[in-house]
Amino acid sequence: KKWFQGTADAVRKFLWVFEDAKNRNIENILILSGDHLYRMNYMDFVQSHVDSNAEITLSCAPVSESRASNFGLVKIDRGGRVIQFSEKPTGIDLKSMQTDTTMLGLSHEEATESPYIASMGVYCFKTEALLSLLTERYPSSNDFGSEIIPAAIRDHDVQGYIFRDYWEDIGTIKTFYEANLALVEERPKFEFYDPDTPFYTSPRFLPPTKTEKCRMVDSIISHGCFLRECSVQRSIIGERSRLDYGVELQDTLMLGADYYQTESEIASLLAQGKVPIGVGKDTKIRKCIIDKNAKIGKNVIIMNKGDVQEADRPEEGFYIRSGITVIVEKATIKDGTVI
Repeated sequence: KKWFQGTADAVRKFLWVFEDAKNRNIENILILSGDHLYRMNYMDFVQSHVDSNAEITLSCAPVSESRASNFGLVKIDRGGRVIQFSEKPTGIDLKSMQTDTTMLGLSHEEATESPYIASMGVYCFKTEALLSLLTERYPSSNDFGSEIIPAAIRDHDVQGYIFRDYWEDIGTIKTFYEANLALVEERPKFEFYDPDTPFYTSPRFLPPTKTEKCRMVDSIISHGCFLRECSVQRSIIGERSRLDYGVELQDTLMLGADYYQTESEIASLLAQGKVPIGVGKDTKIRKCIIDKNAKIGKNVIIMNKGDVQEADRPEEGFYIRSGITVIVEKATIKDGTVI
């Protein structure tokens, strides 16, 4: 057993699902990326694929030049067919993928701001085409974006489906952090609280969060938390989180805990000089991601005052990526630590 070698390899390893007897009559297969944030009615996407009789349909979105090199870019003719694909181009190759996006329905101002068309990594394949590409034509190709799709454009009918709503790739620490904290804005670009198109998640059956003399500004607090005389500014606090007296969190994404420690367990750990799950007294944290079940002691400072952009300190329980401190899952940050 080994990690998937790419997006196409991941699907290839599960082709047995589509070859199973009960699934053999399925005509089209929808493939989704797991690290994007957006709201889409997939029925509209699939219907467009069926109506065009395409072998492959790519969901695409207009993007600005500053973001374009992070994505696979496409060019689409006026009939909607994808005629060119370039995976994360730079320099001259990037400029060559610039296109007139007014043909997608953008205004002149919008087209000037977003002169590129990015593939969202959301695909609909005719089952026959997908099986042929993965097992017969390109059995050693591991990635859709850099290998399968560019090759398929040459001899398959590949159509583009234009998506005009909010879409963010959150596949890096920086984009994951920024997309999450953007949710706390007064009028966020992406809104979870839409009764017409709700998001569903697994119920945890947790009690409401309890706060004692706390100051909270522009933040989201999940269920089952205990917050005592602390300050939370522009942050997201995950389920079962514990913030002790005097804690200050700013611009922080705290993912929470998978289980509770009782008050007696916490008192026993503190008496032994150990650190319980959560954030201890008088700790100051800024611009940080705190992964699940992390133990952060008292009088800790996590602020990256030196503005370090990249650092690997797994033995100390943290990494820094793009200036963002990441406290790893189950890490223990001892009392008085300064990061």
